[in-house]
Amino acid sequence: MKWRRLNGSRILLPIKEAVQKTIQKELDLGNKLTICIGTDSQVRGADTVFATVIVFLRDGKGGFMFISTETDQQQRSIRERMITEVARSVTLAYELSDVWNEFDIDLEIHADINTDATFKSNVALKEAMGYIKGMGYTFKAKPNAFASSSCADKVC
Repeated sequence: MKWRRLNGSRILLPIKEAVQKTIQKELDLGNKLTICIGTDSQVRGADTVFATVIVFLRDGKGGFMFISTETDQQQRSIRERMITEVARSVTLAYELSDVWNEFDIDLEIHADINTDATFKSNVALKEAMGYIKGMGYTFKAKPNAFASSSCADKVC
């Protein structure tokens, strides 16, 4: 995965190292951090674009994010696409688990899935919640899943 900041500048370090250095810098500045990971997708013709974000929230001082986008041409049902989004977030969180443990950070994974049963994405709610909680992470769904439904959605 290639990573960048919101301003478009590329992150040249491996993502694990970049996240580690970022957390250390923010803690050295006295900031209390909450970290959220979320993925959103958009279907554009035959392509599906996935955007995954790592959001760093400074308690009372705003935040910033790292972004990665990928495109594929696999056709998916809405349920499969929602679970693929969650799987991308969980996989990234797991790859960075040493960092979360090193800094004792509670991680939130945000799923772009609506808790309202009248929305199509709701078909994957129980599976997504079980997957995320089963991996030991805090689960957030719409309307509280801003990392996926706002941040990732804006860059997708």
